[in-house]
Amino acid sequence: MTPTTETTVGIGGAAESTDMVLNIGPQHPSTHGVLRLRLVLDGERIQHAEPVIGYMHRGAEKLFEARDYRQIIMLANRHDWLSAFSNELGVVLAVERMLGMEVPTRAVWTRTLLAELNRVLNHLMFLGSYPLELGGITPVFYAFREREVLQNVMEEVSGGRMHYMFNRVGGLKEDLPAGWAGRARAAVAAVRSRMDVYDDLVLGNEIFRGRTRGVGALAPQTVHAYGVSGPIARASGVDFDLRRDEPYLAYGELQDTLKVATRTEGDCLARFEVLLEQTHNSLDLADACLDRLAGLEPGPINQRLPKVLKAPEGHTYAWTENPLGINGYYLVSKGEKTPYRLKLRSASYNNIQALVELLPGTLVADMVAILGSLFFVVGDIDK
Repeated sequence: MTPTTETTVGIGGAAESTDMVLNIGPQHPSTHGVLRLRLVLDGERIQHAEPVIGYMHRGAEKLFEARDYRQIIMLANRHDWLSAFSNELGVVLAVERMLGMEVPTRAVWTRTLLAELNRVLNHLMFLGSYPLELGGITPVFYAFREREVLQNVMEEVSGGRMHYMFNRVGGLKEDLPAGWAGRARAAVAAVRSRMDVYDDLVLGNEIFRGRTRGVGALAPQTVHAYGVSGPIARASGVDFDLRRDEPYLAYGELQDTLKVATRTEGDCLARFEVLLEQTHNSLDLADACLDRLAGLEPGPINQRLPKVLKAPEGHTYAWTENPLGINGYYLVSKGEKTPYRLKLRSASYNNIQALVELLPGTLVADMVAILGSLFFVVGDIDK
């Protein structure tokens, strides 16, 4: 007779000390990606959390090595699908630095304008979807209305709604359409006039504040330890923004308009407040760029490139303040038409690791509130 083993679980007080392993996913609460969380629970409290990533890994960094310097823009465009213009920008800045290339002034200011419009598009998605994850349905409808207004002007200038493919090494694909600046200014004004939806409807909601205040507090030491950046880091009092501290594009001339939002609480509410305040400021920066473009003399929007573009042998590192945090691009060239190596440091990858520290000790009911407040895109994690 085969010996058997009997295990008795959950009798009387013994249940209180029984750990349970719970798999969340692989999915995202908003279903726009696949993340898995492996949680160890003691009753309703999380004891241990492990983010499990890689379910949608596409091998972009390896593909960079088999594409020329024009084609890699398409690959870099897609990892954070809410920040496509900013993704393209980091790659072309790295290649231009390798080439020692000067970009026309008109292209510099247009890039800055479109980067800030893209930042607003990114933030509006999270300003609408985060309340949705907490049970508030209304804000996401407003968010998509405002996004549509900005998407229209971005689509008009680039031809794309999500993946713009408008950056080129040496500038931009083409100049702005006739009358576009006026339509862009009207779009910015329309979105700004409706931002009270998030100021009042969301932040003024006592249920929203009750679900987020004091929940998931992230300490500055943890921010530094995990390389967390962007609005999440600034909500914990880590006051660092590349646009101000290491200016690129035209940000050096926009310091009077650029306001870096920070908080010290580091909780879910602080992260939402920083994101909202940053959205307001990006609209102001877009207006400032439109003012400057209106005063520029007509000129080229890009540089003429050879038929086969080769970067000289060497290496460089470029980084940008993307909507979700710092993106870094380490480019190594052997003098060929394709990169020898292009290492991508994406904001979401580092930010999501902080869940290991954030979730233990919290209630399962607060898990979605904390997870959603990290404002990540799964493609930006898995690349």
